[in-house]
Amino acid sequence: MQRIFFLALLATCLLATCLSPLKALAETTRPNIVFIFADDWGWGDLGCHGHPYVKTPNIDRLAREGTDFHRFTVASGVCSPSRTSVMTGHYPARYNIDGHFAWVPSNAKRNMPDWLDANVVTLPRLLQSGGYATAHFGKWHLSNNMIPDSPSPAVYGYDTYGAFNCSGEQMPVHEDADHAIEFMEASHEAGKPFFVNLWMHEPHTPFHTVPKYRWRFRDSGLDETDQIYASVLSHADDRIGEVLDALDRLNLTENTLVIFSSDNGPARGGKELELMHDSATGCGYGIAASKGITAGRKGYKAALFEGGINVPFIARWPGKISKGKIDKTSMISAVDLLPTFCEIAEVKLPPSYRPDGVGQIAALTGEATVGRSIPLFWKMSGRGSAKAKGSYHWVSYATVDRNWKLLTDRDQSMSELYDIVADPLEKNDLAGTNPEIVRELNASISQWRSTLPDAPTGDVFSNLRESDSKDAP
Repeated sequence: MQRIFFLALLATCLLATCLSPLKALAETTRPNIVFIFADDWGWGDLGCHGHPYVKTPNIDRLAREGTDFHRFTVASGVCSPSRTSVMTGHYPARYNIDGHFAWVPSNAKRNMPDWLDANVVTLPRLLQSGGYATAHFGKWHLSNNMIPDSPSPAVYGYDTYGAFNCSGEQMPVHEDADHAIEFMEASHEAGKPFFVNLWMHEPHTPFHTVPKYRWRFRDSGLDETDQIYASVLSHADDRIGEVLDALDRLNLTENTLVIFSSDNGPARGGKELELMHDSATGCGYGIAASKGITAGRKGYKAALFEGGINVPFIARWPGKISKGKIDKTSMISAVDLLPTFCEIAEVKLPPSYRPDGVGQIAALTGEATVGRSIPLFWKMSGRGSAKAKGSYHWVSYATVDRNWKLLTDRDQSMSELYDIVADPLEKNDLAGTNPEIVRELNASISQWRSTLPDAPTGDVFSNLRESDSKDAP
């Protein structure tokens, strides 16, 4: 099926090239974009970030040849809402997407839709309309494989795709790079600039290990869970290396923006190592092998503290993005990616569309900034008590404004305040000594909350909801 898609794309693009060679030549001068989005990859889980045993030579290569942005944040501490922000340039709360897409009863219970509305403005559709060849390979999770009537990724603006955690056939998790390379080759042959999402499974559970990569760590002295974790990251890093090598082979490296990032911080939990089965990806090791680290950031996956939302973000674009640089101050957000990629691709945003993010070409190309002049907001379903020792999941709302970050609970009665520029690890809660700032930022969150919908709207509900209601007593 994939080959049919590729051949159709190639034939269409070759026809367009024959009819308009000058137009095709102009299109090839626009940069290609390869967006690599890992799943649960912690900020500290990189060789270039000092991990004690995880080896990531290919991602480290990106850091040597590009810029490592230390202050990038995603729009949620969990998967589906984080990916929603990348696709739409909006806060996921605008679509009532506050958690991961699960099966229909769970979505309904949490006041969530069953998938991202296919009629909203999306990044791939914008780039597609601007003449880019577009593709998605890897995890989807803007719906769920247990919802068979959910829209396929193609509906959102991709010329071709191979995915899992979606309706229809589930692509094997380790085939992502092979398909991406084949797509890049076809697009290059057709003279088309391309945009490809490479949304990797690693290091999410189940951990699908391969003997070759377990063997790499056989003499490491690590316990079994650490060996498993290191092996799956090593496998993912190798596949990233295959994509980078393909760009070199096609002479596309100089004209391609490559970004590596993660959808949220690392997962933690589980004491006994067990096998588990996932309906989308198959059998592998369970969460006891989740050994990701945050390099001192507070909290993990599902938290709005920095350990949950401050993730790796390494960008390479030779001649445009500085080589071997570390940017520790520019606060780039996932909601900034849509306007940034469109600006890079010379694609205009629709007049009626207003992103929550801003274009960040200046920051990417070396104009470092401090703090955030346009505020950022987060919403999640907080649980637990802020007074509980080691609790990081009580936060329901957060904002970053200028140098300040405020985190607050469901009714905004309990808040913590940090100077996120001076204190990126959130060690010193300044709420008690800055009551005016706390009141100001809580008022800002309240105003933002008033703009959010009470419930999902649009064509975002599965027919299974009707079946469930009919079956109810």
